[in-house]
Amino acid sequence: MRRPVIAGNWKMHKLIAEAIQTVVHLKPLVAQVTHCEIVVAPPFTALWAVAQQLEGSNIMIAAQDVCDVNGFGARTGEISALMLRDAGCEYVIIGHSERRQFYGETDELVRRKIGAALEAGLKPIVCVGETLEERDAGRAEAVVTRQVEAALSGLSPGEVSRLLIAYEPVWAIGTGRTASPAQAQAMHACIRQRVASLLGQEVADGLRILYGGSIRPDNIRPLMAEPDIDGALVGGASLDPQSFSEIVQYR
Repeated sequence: MRRPVIAGNWKMHKLIAEAIQTVVHLKPLVAQVTHCEIVVAPPFTALWAVAQQLEGSNIMIAAQDVCDVNGFGARTGEISALMLRDAGCEYVIIGHSERRQFYGETDELVRRKIGAALEAGLKPIVCVGETLEERDAGRAEAVVTRQVEAALSGLSPGEVSRLLIAYEPVWAIGTGRTASPAQAQAMHACIRQRVASLLGQEVADGLRILYGGSIRPDNIRPLMAEPDIDGALVGGASLDPQSFSEIVQYR
């Protein structure tokens, strides 16, 4: 059984005091949840403060990005995976479409970041997804499978078992549009089949694949009913404790 994960990506929102207030309100709302893992991804500046508030709770911390080089060194402005672990992170989001689109992250850079995260003991949440133009051109599966293949290149089955993939169609992120459950399921099944062909059915069956793209309390249930959707990477709706808690309690 693949345990679902509901993760909230706060993106570039919330000062430290706001971040603390958010999780203080969230904790009692989800304290009795046992059917899924709950993850929040604050901005770098709030990671340590939020981690302190969540200590002993059932909510885990993710970072939104990581340097592709581990340890310490002359990398001005970068944050290493070891630093993220030190700040209380268990997960890290890698390869989000906004990083690819606005900051030029390539498949190769994403792969190096995955390696650095795994080396430090973090669990990568690896984002893949196609643009509207790519989908309309009939290239959605080709684009997504290329990103998956690049992300997993050279990794062992054991390493792949420690990461998650998040399918986020770029055309559904922050637009209010959501892939239909059938569309999302079809791509998740495609991803799982490709992983099976690369690393075997056992690895593919254990891989957790999340859906992301304008997730809300009113659309989470039919998505989670699909057999290959193992959770959600939530954007804007995760900023509000009440709405995020309703998504977490989709059952």
